[in-house]
Amino acid sequence: MANHSTEDEVFDFSNIEFTREELINALNEMVQEYGKLSHTFEEFKAENMDLKNSSVEPSITQLVETDSLQIELNKLKDQNEVLRSISCDLRMKD
Repeated sequence: MANHSTEDEVFDFSNIEFTREELINALNEMVQEYGKLSHTFEEFKAENMDLKNSSVEPSITQLVETDSLQIELNKLKDQNEVLRSISCDLRMKD
């Protein structure tokens, strides 16, 4: 597996021949991305709570952004679980 450093890179789960290092690197990248998205999501969530507490209704754009972040966060959680499972399997083989 080639080592690319683009932000749009997607981990190819169809390739079953990964090195342990590739899996660990992919897992670390996903954990970092998860952290970033979680932080951003929490910021949007706090902003939405502030808007709910004020008399101003949240804009459609803000709600869509929050929904999009939640979807991405859920995808990352799923991918994280898959990588953890693979990593655990690799550790058991060693």
